[in-house]
Amino acid sequence: MFDTPKNSIEYKVWARNALFTDPITKVGGEKCSYQVPTYEAIKGITKSIYWKPTFIWIIDEVRIMKKIEMETKGIRPINYNGGNDLSIYTFLKNVEYRVRAHFEWNECRDDLKQDRNEGKHFEITKRSIAKGGRQDIFLGTRDCQGYVEPCNFKDDKGDYDELDLVFGMMFHGFDYPNESGTNEIRARLWNARMEKGVIKFPNSKNCAISKKIKTMQAWQDYEINKNFLGIDDEFKNTEAII
Repeated sequence: MFDTPKNSIEYKVWARNALFTDPITKVGGEKCSYQVPTYEAIKGITKSIYWKPTFIWIIDEVRIMKKIEMETKGIRPINYNGGNDLSIYTFLKNVEYRVRAHFEWNECRDDLKQDRNEGKHFEITKRSIAKGGRQDIFLGTRDCQGYVEPCNFKDDKGDYDELDLVFGMMFHGFDYPNESGTNEIRARLWNARMEKGVIKFPNSKNCAISKKIKTMQAWQDYEINKNFLGIDDEFKNTEAII
């Protein structure tokens, strides 16, 4: 049985289109979406709802609510050398997902310990979901505007509630130095599968493949009350808005 953390959140995200690009398809400027969202894409959506450098979002589960459908569009990307280019992008269409996630403290940022107030961060997150997020929501790319709202993860009938599917090797996410504590950025892959309409993501440390991309130093650009609000002031501002 899934053990739900006490700071777990649940929300619905939907959009007309989504593009969770399979890296293999990017040759020559073409792009084709995976059939389901990646861990990194859902983490990005969750961070757009609410995020502080004090913690790291962990994506636990995603429920696929609507039938997986694709459509192809001709896109004219910016050509900085002049002229016009035409690329073919294959998008997912009419998507809806239910997400369950929780946050954990970023142990690489001991300097932000005073900002670790689980209850207040949790309350701000719930209010941010109800407001549709703090930043614009995109599903894989800025071409795909999305929307979020609170939900119960198990409510309503999904098109895949009685079906299991295997998607094979997929991109999972990146390990960044400011979260992993190492001086490198790594890409993770995993064998993706869906059971009864639900994709349960493995912990980032348990992915099948982890490959170094390049050496990179961790950045420590965030300082409390210098370029972001401490949790007490953040919470007061949120209460004032409500």
